[in-house]
Order: sequence, then C-alpha cells, then structure tokens
Amino acid sequence: MKIRRVPVLLATLVALASSSCATSEPGSDPGSEPAAEPSTDPTGTAEPAAGTEVAAATPRLAVTHDGGVMVVDVRTGEVLAEEALEGYARVSPAGDGRHALVSTTGGWEVLDLGAWTDEHGDHGHHWTSPAGLTGLRFEATEPGHVVAHDGLTTLFDDGTGTITSFDTTELTSGSPEVTTTSTDEAHHGVAVRLANGNLLTTDGDEESRSGVRLLGPSGTVMAETDACPGVHGEAFAGEVAVLGCEDGAVVVDGRRITKVTSPDAYGRIGNQAGSEVSPILLGDYKTDADAELERPTRVSLIDTRTAEVRLVDLGTSYSFRSLGRGPDGEALVLGTDGALRVIDPRTGEVQRSIDVVARWKEPLDWQQPRPTLHVVGSTAYVTEPRSDRVHVVDLDRGRVTSSLDLPHTPDEVVATAG
Repeated sequence: MKIRRVPVLLATLVALASSSCATSEPGSDPGSEPAAEPSTDPTGTAEPAAGTEVAAATPRLAVTHDGGVMVVDVRTGEVLAEEALEGYARVSPAGDGRHALVSTTGGWEVLDLGAWTDEHGDHGHHWTSPAGLTGLRFEATEPGHVVAHDGLTTLFDDGTGTITSFDTTELTSGSPEVTTTSTDEAHHGVAVRLANGNLLTTDGDEESRSGVRLLGPSGTVMAETDACPGVHGEAFAGEVAVLGCEDGAVVVDGRRITKVTSPDAYGRIGNQAGSEVSPILLGDYKTDADAELERPTRVSLIDTRTAEVRLVDLGTSYSFRSLGRGPDGEALVLGTDGALRVIDPRTGEVQRSIDVVARWKEPLDWQQPRPTLHVVGSTAYVTEPRSDRVHVVDLDRGRVTSSLDLPHTPDEVVATAG
C-alpha cells in the first residue's frame, strides 16, 4: 500500500463531464472497468467566501435531485443556490458543519452551504456567506463512501481503490493538505483515517470483499481479519468502529478486531448509524440472500462492549436511508408506514412513534427517491418525494414543526445547524 502526502488540495476546476455518475449501489460491487491510476496533480484552489455575522444560527439543507443539488434555508424554505450536475448525484456531510461533498461524474464536488457557527466556550458567533459549489473537486473514477471522523474526512474511490484524507477544518481555506493511499485491489469499499494516523480500510476486489485491515501511519498491518463477507458500510460508537458483514459485523476497538455473529446464517448488516454518546450501534438487518429487494422489518442493535447483537422487530419495513441517531443516542428508524420510531438502544424498546410522511413503498431501483432521514442534533429532516417536500421534526417535542415545499423532487439530503 502506497501513501503519498500532497501539500495542496487534490482538486480540479474543469467543467463536469456529461457521463453518468458511477457510484455503486449500496451492497454491490464496483463495475468491471479496469482501475485507472489516480491523478494527484493539483490544478486549482478556491477562495473561501467571506462571512457576514448574524444574530442566530441559520440551519440549511443540501438536497440532491434529478439534475443537480440545491441549498435551502430551513427557516424560510428559500432556495439559496441551484447547481446543475450531470449524472446521478449523491451528497454527504464533509464533517465541518458547513460543507458537503457531492459525488458526481469525475469525483466529489465541494458544496458550501454558507452558514456556520464559531464556538467560543460559553457562546458562539454565527456567520453566513453565499452558498454554492466552490469549484473544488476531489477527483475519482467512482466516488463512493465519505467518512468524517475525529476532525478528518476520508474518501474512497471504488474504481481505483484510492483513499484520500484531509483535515476537515482546512476545507474553509480552500486548500487542505491531502494524504492519498491505495488499496491492493479496487472494490466497493470504505476507509477512515484516524486521528492517531492509523487507517482503517476494507480489503477485497471486483469479485468479492471480506477483509478489514488496520494500518499504521507507514502502512504496516496492525490488525486484520478476513471474516467479514460482503463487508459494507461503517459507523462509530464513540471511538469504536463497526463495519457490516453478511453474517454480522466486526468491531474495531483500538488494535482489537472482534467478530459479531448474526443469529441467522445469512444476517446481513450493511448500513449503520452510530452515536458519539452511545456504545450501541444501529444497523439494518436482512436475511434473504436471493431477494431482488428485501424489505426488512427488523433492525440490529450491536453492543460494541460485548460484541452482542439484539434484533428489534418494527412491524414495518424501511430502507437504507431510514437510519439515524438522536442527541442522546436514541436509535431512529423511518418506517414505510410513515412514522419515525425512537428506540432506546439499551433495551430495544420503541419509546415513541412520530407520524411524519404518508405511507410509502421502497422502489426496486436504489437510485430512485424515497423518504430519507438526516439528523442534526435534536432536529430530524425527512424528505417526502411524493409531495416534493421536506419535513422538520423536533425530536424533543416529538412532532413535525414545519414542512418546506421544494421546486424539485428531493432525493438525498444533508443538513447543517448553521
């Protein structure tokens, strides 16, 4: 594995190509195109937008749709920016409470939502600036998972196996220093650079993937396992990482990797939601390896302290975009019955059910819009593609407080607290 540090941003200011996005379907392997050598030559930086101090935080949303991405003011519903993009676009939090990364043709574009807060101990200063794409791009053949953890952001290119990481706070300057690493084989994977310099990454190839490796700063293997068939997804319970497998999960705590075994021979956990304040991870749970599309009704709760899994029957199905966590570690699941369930992760008890959207059915094509959940603090945002709306849910009060009409049918959503 080769590690390279580049003192300026891996970015490009060229216009987007017209071919469609190559982001892999959740749980699928990348295509059969040969892996290309990644580009690491800097071709430009962006000037950070100047901020204007305002009296209060201004939460905003980045919402993808067929044709691009828009930035929406949560308080007014006003569309502050419209950016056209070719192909299928996805959006992920960059990790700094201000930017998002939009995966599209050729890589990840940096989107500035234009609202943030500088904390100063017992108070904060709130700022706004013009929203929109910054012009910076992290190049990738098949942009895949984005992981923000411990002040670092890590990107995984499914098409080449290239892993790019950088200090998240440096996005504001427009020119963060990046570290690039490549796996032995390209695959549909995920990686995260840790604050101590170690790298946690999946291992596989175009045909299969079952490996998880923890590497030191120089690339030395510190711990590894090959006992995670179909490894997919990642989330943290505090400082403990969990990656899903087709027969359970693996827990990575320091240099120790522990297997969590599903109660079913095929018990796939492929999408997870973690919390900084809970040692218990929320995951999906599927048991039909041959299903064209399984619509599961149970979720998994993985206790990272004991490597034990508890299954919770919801009485309704959900999708891979239905999982979230509340401010106190509550497990949140948006069901196809339209209700957002609040689950105590310690007991598996459904404590509350909040009606949010109309009943819906998960589409066969994973790229088709469906109600999607994103949580920031004590506020949950839920899209409703059927009505071209996004609903704002106050988790403390247990109800929808506002609904925003959108000019496009929403797909994925990322929120910032402003």
